[in-house]
Amino acid sequence: MSRVLLSPKVDFVFKRIFGNEQHPNVLISFLNSVLVPADPIQSVELKNSDIEKEHLEDKYSRLDIKAITNKGEHINIEIQLRNEYNMIKRSLYYWSKLYEGQLGEGDNYNKLAKTICINLLNFNALSNQKFHNVYRLKECETHEELTDVMELHFIELKKMKEIKNAKDIQSKLEAWLLFITNPESELIQELEQVQVEIREAKEELIRMSSDSKERERYEKRKESMLEKVSLLEGAEQKGIEKGQKQKAIEMAKKLIDKGLDNEFILETTDLSILEIEEIRKNRD
Repeated sequence: MSRVLLSPKVDFVFKRIFGNEQHPNVLISFLNSVLVPADPIQSVELKNSDIEKEHLEDKYSRLDIKAITNKGEHINIEIQLRNEYNMIKRSLYYWSKLYEGQLGEGDNYNKLAKTICINLLNFNALSNQKFHNVYRLKECETHEELTDVMELHFIELKKMKEIKNAKDIQSKLEAWLLFITNPESELIQELEQVQVEIREAKEELIRMSSDSKERERYEKRKESMLEKVSLLEGAEQKGIEKGQKQKAIEMAKKLIDKGLDNEFILETTDLSILEIEEIRKNRD
């Protein structure tokens, strides 16, 4: 019986497929589909193809892909499953590190090359309905571009429209996103017959999914990611509870100022008698 394929949305799998030195055409095809350059990328040099054991188990590690194109562009690709409500600032920070990291001591600023961050998000982060947004530095009124050395891409998977037939696919990027979200679909089975790079990516995914050691690494990564989600959700819940408590305290203060008794305040706010008496004492 065939095994269920691993999910390319998990960063470990995504990096194994798109950041694989044995399959450079997969990354080249993906980058050309995202950037749509007038002069297509011909080759890439991967800068961080290894995945260390400690990275799989570290819930805060980033399994991103760093590459330099034949045109000298520095590119970082990251896939995120869960909204941590910091994606824009996070992307700007990692873009700045990648940009600054090009210079050594004494190097001239002219050495700095175009730097691009591509963020694939399994959640909605931006207010518009486009699934692919591109940002650069521009003048606020005239929209004149200051420079193209900074470019940020946000690709929101959940905003992709439903595609049922291959003839409805409007771009190579849509084809790649279909592969990332549902590699076992009939659409992908159809696409891999005619698109060499997607077939190559699917074959690598099948290889990984059939390898017991790769599945073990995958499960370790998923476990560490779930632990991170649990910690974040716990922190969010504490924040919600703290906010609710503060609202109850503010309500109690107003009711005390209006001269209402403890019993009424108790029923209205769900604070304890001791808490209400403490607030009352501090209001006197």
